[in-house]
Amino acid sequence: MSTDVFDLSAAKMRDKGMSEVSINQFKHLYETWERGDAKACVREKDVTPLKDVPRTKDIHDAMDMDMALDAFSRTAFIKLNGGLGTSMGLEKAKSLLPIRRHKARRMRFLDIIMGQVLTARKRLGVPLPLIFMNSFRTSRDTMRVVKQDRRFVQNDVPMEIIQHIEPKIDADTGRPVDFPAKPDLEWCPPGHGDIFSTIWETGLLDTLKKQGIDYLFISNSDNLGARPSRTLAGYFAQSGAPFMIEVAKRTEADRKGGHIVIDKASGRLILREMSQVDPHDRSSAMSIRKHPYFNTNSIWVRVDALRDKLAQYDGVLPLPIIENRKTVDPTDPSTPPVVQLETAMGSAASLFDGAICVQVDRMRFLPVKTTDDLFIMRSDRFHLTDSYEMEDGNYDFPNVQLDERYYKYIADFDERFPYGVPSLAAANSVTIEGDWTFGRDVTLYADAHLSDQGRSSYVPNGQYVGPQGIEPDEWV
Repeated sequence: MSTDVFDLSAAKMRDKGMSEVSINQFKHLYETWERGDAKACVREKDVTPLKDVPRTKDIHDAMDMDMALDAFSRTAFIKLNGGLGTSMGLEKAKSLLPIRRHKARRMRFLDIIMGQVLTARKRLGVPLPLIFMNSFRTSRDTMRVVKQDRRFVQNDVPMEIIQHIEPKIDADTGRPVDFPAKPDLEWCPPGHGDIFSTIWETGLLDTLKKQGIDYLFISNSDNLGARPSRTLAGYFAQSGAPFMIEVAKRTEADRKGGHIVIDKASGRLILREMSQVDPHDRSSAMSIRKHPYFNTNSIWVRVDALRDKLAQYDGVLPLPIIENRKTVDPTDPSTPPVVQLETAMGSAASLFDGAICVQVDRMRFLPVKTTDDLFIMRSDRFHLTDSYEMEDGNYDFPNVQLDERYYKYIADFDERFPYGVPSLAAANSVTIEGDWTFGRDVTLYADAHLSDQGRSSYVPNGQYVGPQGIEPDEWV
């Protein structure tokens, strides 16, 4: 492909009123993809597994809490909030999805996030600025909710920055795709690695420095476990590191996720996604004994170090790219195939000497990517405390598999659980096959399993569901 082909994308972005920083970022992604580097593998022979990462519990026990509070008072909280939750059938910000009720009030991701920040501000007397990185699709709805909460006041630091967009690329020609039926679908976000160029372009780092902010904590809005932490702020400040990634112990369920390795040549941390694993290395990469930690996508960054690194690269960090193949309308497989070029936030660790990891408990990793996850979060496994913590006894959750034909999309999910999801307190696993609607006060226990009846079926009020399905009313 020639430079002229990329110029078509650049012209389209300029016509959209997009900045030169966003165009230069897309140029980096496009040229990397065109060279075939998107498919470059991080070979097992070239890396060392990450081992013996310090644990939050041990750090807390040894922490000088006055020092930690000082670091926390110089920390800002950024939430990645650009996703629409289209995989669950949503057409608005996923953070507006109700999670559960607290004292009769319906609580969305957004309510809980703001509650966590307001609690920290009040209890610890820290400013803790909260900034959302919204997309053009999530900004209006998100900020309407934020501004309606009279308790949430923030004057000297912007409450949002808007992430960039880029053209979807025709998979066959490399040209920007044309889709007159729904022109908005011609565009996509560049992944959460876009946080860095967006921060640079908005001048946010300079604003934060003027307010005495030295550290950033950045996490996904759909991970309610990623709360502001005085202990982690203190540890990060004390370490002197420019960049820190929160990792957690892998289980069998995490074998296919991204994990952190150490590059033998440079000694730097590398985020290795499974798409970057050579087929010959797959068994090693998926070994939870060899690679015991996974990336939670929560990071801490020193403002000065990030500003210097962004200045070095004129605001566009040379991050590895991810090739995401879809159709231009993701809900319609008959529409033209496209390529979306993305970057991952955690991959920036490879650009910093001295980047570190910290091992956090599972309570700091509670993402909701599917309705299977939502099923657990809305269940009695959790209690939402007055300080807006999603609390569970051991954070060891049952494996949930809901039939995608009937539960994948939130409207179908809510229709089948009109009284709320069943009790999971006694369940080891949950498998629902077929179309089942649930009455009130249903309890799932052991390896609960409902098989497909070939028709719409109903679990009556107060029933128990176990390995054999609905238990009989009379016990022999």
